[in-house]
Amino acid sequence: MQDDDTITPRRMARWPWAWACAVWALAWLLMLGLDRHIGLAQAAITLVLASALAAIWLPTLASLGTTLLAVMAFDWFLVPPRHAFAVDLTEDMLLLAEILILSWVVTGLLARGRVLATRARRSARHADQMRRLGDALRDAEDPLRRGEALSRALKDLLGEPPKLLLLRNETPTPEDVPASTTLGDPGADDLVGMWHCVRLCRQFGPGTGHEQELPALYLPLRGAEGEAFGAAMIPVVPAEMRDDEVLVQAQALCDQLGQLLHRARTQRLAETAQARAQGQAVRNALLAAISHDYRTPLAAIMGAASSLRDQGGKLAAEQRERLAQSIVAETRQLSRLTDNTLQLVRLDAPGVQLHLDWESPDELAGVAVERARKHHDPERRIKVWAEPGLPLVRCDAVLFSQMLENLIDNALKYSDPPAPVELDVRRHGEHIVFAVRDSGPGIEPQWREKIFDVFQRGDWRSGSSNSAAQRGAGVGLAVCRSIALAHGGELKLRQRSQGGSSFECWLPEEEAPRVDERDPTPDGARP
Repeated sequence: MQDDDTITPRRMARWPWAWACAVWALAWLLMLGLDRHIGLAQAAITLVLASALAAIWLPTLASLGTTLLAVMAFDWFLVPPRHAFAVDLTEDMLLLAEILILSWVVTGLLARGRVLATRARRSARHADQMRRLGDALRDAEDPLRRGEALSRALKDLLGEPPKLLLLRNETPTPEDVPASTTLGDPGADDLVGMWHCVRLCRQFGPGTGHEQELPALYLPLRGAEGEAFGAAMIPVVPAEMRDDEVLVQAQALCDQLGQLLHRARTQRLAETAQARAQGQAVRNALLAAISHDYRTPLAAIMGAASSLRDQGGKLAAEQRERLAQSIVAETRQLSRLTDNTLQLVRLDAPGVQLHLDWESPDELAGVAVERARKHHDPERRIKVWAEPGLPLVRCDAVLFSQMLENLIDNALKYSDPPAPVELDVRRHGEHIVFAVRDSGPGIEPQWREKIFDVFQRGDWRSGSSNSAAQRGAGVGLAVCRSIALAHGGELKLRQRSQGGSSFECWLPEEEAPRVDERDPTPDGARP
């Protein structure tokens, strides 16, 4: 441990006693050499000055003793009768007393100044140490790096490398190994002591007032509300812990890391609670939207089926066909809504894995257009164009086709016949762009940042007379964005200059493997 007493003005000289002796020798030369030329009062002032200068280098007790001997020598050599300790005049006795008292007062003031200067330097050093530790803890995100920063600070303060126990969560039990991290390779007995320190959230060891016979100092990493988030064990000599300020500084360093760990845990708990609340809110909104949007097609299916069951024999063939088509259309709507909802939930789940393979952009566009023409475009308004020579793209064909079909269906809903809908596939820089364009009324500026959010429905468009545009749970574009992001791409909206909107999926272009690099062995036929 660093000795603060060494940080005194005595460092001004390599041999402080030599300087003090030189001051006294010079003073006595002046007093004895000028004895016939100066009075007793002037010699007394010289003695007081020498005592003050010598006190700069000498310890307090030595300075007081030296001053007493100097006053006695002053009485022997300079005060009549000389060469005797007797004093003839009362004023000479008063002068000796004043010299001694004044010299001692000056010595005491200088000693007090040294103490205050030492404390000020130590406080400044401790404050700088706290600041440097705070900077190191703020820059380090890994708990081990934060522990290493505290270890360096404690070693700088106490001179011995500490051993640390850091908790990863709020379960301070020795059996819960994943809940803690150790630094400094503590032994079994050390760990027992540190876990005891954590559970009690109390310091013990030399200088703490608790179990002071131990050969090491145990300090908790205290957070808030009397809870410890780890412990530090520092081997120390009991005699070195007499200074309470060193113990206070060591505990303050430990508490700085403990408070940081407490804030990190509080932030994790808050984020978890917020995520749960948001998840619950999304689930509630999803259930509300689904229950509302399922009601209309279910009512239509129920009405058409009831009519066919109760009055099927009385209806004309055209009426029965119309009711059957209504049942098919509404059932398809329910199926589409269910597929989009399930895909949205699946893609938002952590750790989702896609079934990626190399696919032809032409075939992806063709499959999506054929399905859209079959289910949503009886008037065949969809036009498709693909740039020749496009490279293969790595994607989940089922999900990607669903995204394109959702975009096409969305464009058909919000553009009135006979306005066409275009699917354009082209290369743009290092991306393959799948663009679905409509000729509808476009999107109001205040809604262009919201349309990809879940549950944003047709009220953000205006000018379409298509009643189907007002139906749906508002999850179609959210699903499309999730599919694009899951493939490492991006779904963008661009307003067309001639009117309408262009929803574009920008998929990064990847270098497809050559044919001879692919594994020709079928699954399950490994040698």
